[in-house]
Amino acid sequence: MLITEILARNARMYPDETALIERDPVKGTRKEMTWSEFDQQANQVAHMLKRMGIGKGDKVVHLLMNSMEWLPLYFGIIRSGAWVIPLNFRFTADDIRFCIDVTEGDVLFFGPEFCDRVEAIKDKLPTVKKFVFVADNEVDFAGSYSQMLAVEDATPVDIPLALEEGVALYFTSGTTGRPKPILLTNRNLEAACIVENRHHLQTHDDNFILIPPLYHTGAKMHWFGNFIVGAKAVILKGVSPQWILEAVSEERASIVWLLVPWAQDILTAIENGEINLDDYQLDQWRLMHIGAQPVPPSLIRDWLKVFPHHDYDTNYGLSESTGPGCVHLGMGNIHKVGAIGVPGFDWEYAIVGGNDQRVKPGQPGELIVKGPGVMKEYYKNPEESARVLKDGWLRTGDIARVDDDGFIYLVDRKKDVIITGGENIFPVEIEDFLQGHQDIQDAAVIGLPDERLGEAVAAIIEVKPGRVLNIEKVQVFCEGLPRYKQPREIFFDEVPRNPTGKIEKPKLRKKYTGHSEMFTIKSD
Repeated sequence: MLITEILARNARMYPDETALIERDPVKGTRKEMTWSEFDQQANQVAHMLKRMGIGKGDKVVHLLMNSMEWLPLYFGIIRSGAWVIPLNFRFTADDIRFCIDVTEGDVLFFGPEFCDRVEAIKDKLPTVKKFVFVADNEVDFAGSYSQMLAVEDATPVDIPLALEEGVALYFTSGTTGRPKPILLTNRNLEAACIVENRHHLQTHDDNFILIPPLYHTGAKMHWFGNFIVGAKAVILKGVSPQWILEAVSEERASIVWLLVPWAQDILTAIENGEINLDDYQLDQWRLMHIGAQPVPPSLIRDWLKVFPHHDYDTNYGLSESTGPGCVHLGMGNIHKVGAIGVPGFDWEYAIVGGNDQRVKPGQPGELIVKGPGVMKEYYKNPEESARVLKDGWLRTGDIARVDDDGFIYLVDRKKDVIITGGENIFPVEIEDFLQGHQDIQDAAVIGLPDERLGEAVAAIIEVKPGRVLNIEKVQVFCEGLPRYKQPREIFFDEVPRNPTGKIEKPKLRKKYTGHSEMFTIKSD
C-alpha cells in the first residue's frame, strides 16, 4: 500500500485521534494534530502544487527543521506526483545550491532558519520556479505557506501513483565528499513501514518519541512502524536528558529511538544526580533502540542496569537501503549486544572478499544486502550506481564478520581501515574498547601519517562532564588491547558527529594531520 494511502486510511479509521504532537521545550509550547488534520493538510499541499503546475516527476525541495509542518508537507508533495527532496539542515548555501542543481528542483519550501542561506543563492537557481516560506512571518521573495494553504481544497487529489515509481531523492550525508542523491520508490517506503513494524511490534496504543532530523531516512523510517498502525508520535524539538524524560513521562511514550551520545547523556545525568527517575512516570516505556552508528556494548549493559524492563534493539541501515532495518539485533537478543544482528524481515545478506566471493565465517569482508528497501539508483550517476548495485545486491562499503550463530558484527567502514606496519586495524574495535572506560563519554579513532608505519593509530577522546582523565590513565587502560592496536597518539577533544550520529572523521583528519602535540584537559 502506498504511504499516502496509509495516511488516508488512518484518517478514516481514527479521524479525531491525535497523530502528531510537537513539543518545543525551549519555547515551552505544545501542539497537536489529528489524523484527519494531517490528511487534509497533505491534500492541500498537493492541490497547491497542482496550481503551480507541478505534477508527475517534477522535483520539490523540502528544507525545514523538525516541526508540525514537516510530515504533512512531505506527504502532500508525494500525493502531487512530484518527487520530494528533503535536505540536510546543516547544508551550507553552496550545498543547497549544489543539491538543487543536481536534481533540477522546481519548487523550494524552506523554513525561517534557512532565510539567509536561501536568499544568498535565490538568483543562482535557474530551475526553481517558486519559493515558499514556511513560517508565521513573510519574506519578500517567497510565497507564504500558510496563506497559500488556507485557500486550497482539502479533498483528495486525483493523481495515480504506482509502487515502482520514483518518489523521493535523499542525499547521502556527504561525510566523504559531495552528497549523492538516492532515488527511492513508493515500494521502498512501503517496505520500510512493514519492516519497522515487524521488528518492533508497534500497536495502535504505542507512542513514539521522534527526536532525530526528519530529513534523514533513520528517524522517519522508524516512525513508519507507528504510522502503519495509526499510532501517535511526539516530535521533540530539542535534546537533553530532562527534555527526553519529560516527554516520555508526560506523553506516556512507549518507544524512544536514541543516538549513542543521547543515551550516554541520560545515564550520566542519572549517575551525577542531575536526574531523579522518581520524578517521572516511565513504566510504560517499553523499547529503547539505537541506530546510525556502532553501539558500545558497555553502554547497553549500563542502560539495562538502570532500565531493566526495557526491550532493546539496534538497527543497521543506509539511506541506500531506505534507512534502518536491513540488519537488526532483534528484541530478545541481548546476549548478542555488540553485533548489529541478523538480516531484517524480507532481507538477506552476504559477506564477500575479492571478486565478490563469500568469505568463511569469522573472516572480515564487505557486507552486501538484498531486499525490498534497496534504492532504485543514484540519480543521474550510472557509474556509481553500477559500482554499488549488482543483481539486486547493494554494496554497503562496511567491513563485517559473522559468528557461528549467524550474527553479523560491524568491523568498520572500508574507507576507514587503518593500515599500520602492514596490519589492518579497524577503528570501531578500538572505539568500542575506549568507550568501556568509566570516564570516557565518546571516542573516535583515525589514522595519522607515520613515516615508518605508514599510518599510526590516534584516539580522540571526549571526557565525561566533571571527570578528569590524562594520557597516562588512557595508556594504562589501553594495555587491554593488543600492542599494535594501542593508540600511539591521544588527544582530548570533542568528538564531532553529524545529525545522524556518524563521527565526522574527515574533520578530525584535517584537524590532526601533522599535529604532534599531546595534552591533558579537565572537562568542565
